[in-house]
Amino acid sequence: MTNNTMRPGSRLHQAVWQRLTTWQPDTQSMWKRYAVAVVLTLLATWLRVALAPAESGGRFVTLSLAAALAALYGGFGAGMVSTLLGMVLVNFFLVEPYFSLAFSNLREALWLNLWHLLAQLVVVGSIALMQQQNHALRLVTQRSELSNQQLKDTFEHSATGMAHSHLDGRWIRVNQTYCDLVGYTHGELLRMHFRDFTHPQDLGLDLDLLARTLAGELNHYSFEKRYIHKQGHTVWVHLTLSLIRTTEGAPDYLIAVVQDISTRKFTETALRTSEMLLRQAQTMAGMATWQADVARNHFTTLSGSHTLLGLPFAEFSNGDLMALTHPDDQARMLENWTSAVQGQSAYDHEYRVVLNGSVRWFSVQAEFERDAQGRAVRALGVTHDVTEHKRAQREIQQLNASLEQRIQARTQALKSAYDELEIYSYAVAHDLRSPLRIINGYAQALQEDAPTLDASSRQHLQRIMAASTKMGALIDGLLRLSKYARSAMQRQPVDLSTMATRLLDELAHEQPERQVQWSVEPHLQAQADPVLMEALLQNLLHNAWKYTGHTAQPQIRVLARERDGQHHFCVSDNGAGFDMARADKLFQPFQRLHMPHEFGGLGIGLATALRIVKRHGGELQGHSAPGEGATFCFTLPPEASPPATV
Repeated sequence: MTNNTMRPGSRLHQAVWQRLTTWQPDTQSMWKRYAVAVVLTLLATWLRVALAPAESGGRFVTLSLAAALAALYGGFGAGMVSTLLGMVLVNFFLVEPYFSLAFSNLREALWLNLWHLLAQLVVVGSIALMQQQNHALRLVTQRSELSNQQLKDTFEHSATGMAHSHLDGRWIRVNQTYCDLVGYTHGELLRMHFRDFTHPQDLGLDLDLLARTLAGELNHYSFEKRYIHKQGHTVWVHLTLSLIRTTEGAPDYLIAVVQDISTRKFTETALRTSEMLLRQAQTMAGMATWQADVARNHFTTLSGSHTLLGLPFAEFSNGDLMALTHPDDQARMLENWTSAVQGQSAYDHEYRVVLNGSVRWFSVQAEFERDAQGRAVRALGVTHDVTEHKRAQREIQQLNASLEQRIQARTQALKSAYDELEIYSYAVAHDLRSPLRIINGYAQALQEDAPTLDASSRQHLQRIMAASTKMGALIDGLLRLSKYARSAMQRQPVDLSTMATRLLDELAHEQPERQVQWSVEPHLQAQADPVLMEALLQNLLHNAWKYTGHTAQPQIRVLARERDGQHHFCVSDNGAGFDMARADKLFQPFQRLHMPHEFGGLGIGLATALRIVKRHGGELQGHSAPGEGATFCFTLPPEASPPATV
């Protein structure tokens, strides 16, 4: 019958018995124990008198029960107090007259009291001894339970996987860490054999070691093996298996302790890969790694890398290194090393060494490990053969010297060619203007002297005069473009706000019939060539004025913007705009994005503006959309920036 179905009387009896067997008299105060002993004795005396005549026999029996109860409650001392008090009451207070001895025979009284005292000593002492033994047994039981619980907690909550198994491999118990290691639940794992999740390549060695252990050749064994996780990946573990024997020496069961070493194995694999790649890199780069004991001035190359540089030894003393160093570099090398050891400078230098009679250049770098006082104790460094690099440097220096001379000669030849081209350009322009003036003059004279010409002929004459005029304008534009591309610059402070305001005023006076709303941001300053800046703003503002000609409420703004850490000067309008898909033709000479009947011009203005901006080392960009106006922004870097080649 379980506790849940136990009858109330049985539960009470069990509770009382549990209370009696676990009672500890020393948990109560001494005065309370002795007071209870007195009360029990007096109560027993009263019951003895109330239930039977005082002259009847067995006077000590009831008081013996009181002493036993007092001993159970208060221990040996309380039991003896009850015994002595009971003896006094039996002898002087049970039979009248009170306070007189109740026995007529003194010898009988002596023997009765003596035997009662001895009997009570035995009873009370036995009760006290039983309580002490129960207390000791309870402490032993508690310690045993605590020890068992600690062993169980150690097993269940260990950071390593632990398992007990029968000799045939059936599990007795496994902890949660072991389950987590292989990915199976506790129930799943108990139904499996270790062969089910051991890697096939490791199973043979495991079974062989287990057989040798069961045969008595080994008491335990340890090795690294692989498990196959429930999800399919490999788990590396370090397994330690011990055989537990019975007291007779027969094999009883097995204890397995498993530690997950996957991270360590992956780290070892990565380290081996890194070492292999490092050796390959050292071989390809011709680079040696080394360490140095600073106190002993002893140098040791690592991984046999000294052979990559053709060094004769793997370990060197300071004297050995000085003997290999070129005589002209020995003092400098010693000075640099001393300074780096003292922490005054980094160690990154190039020296010459003499190997097998040939001079080679080595680049040496080192980092230092220091103690708590800052003293260098160890150095780690790399040495790289840079002989070919130094040879290439010398060749480059020689080439640069000869190239500079050739550049000067080519520059002079190019300047002469430009001068000849400029003279030729002016000559051609002059020679072209003369026949154009003649054509235009004769066409005009013919128109004036032949009033009888029909309308078609007069129209042809007007086209001839317009074409000759346009041809002259094109020649002038080409000359201006050439001039702006080659003219010398004189940078000085330029007030772009004042310049733009004046140019806009001039445009407004030239076409007073147009009502253009324009604004110029004040204090726009630049370090540039004033003449070129005026030509630049004149082209940009003229374009803005022209392409707002068909806009109902034309607006032009001159302002500055900060973008990408640069200062941009911008001219913005709300005119016709253009399609950005054709922006590649925007700055090409004589390329136009609008039809001639829409807006006049030669297509030379933006090309000229671009040349001027590039002469200053800046950039010119345009942004627009058809019908939404256009914005042209340019930068003017400081004079230190080299101008772009046009």
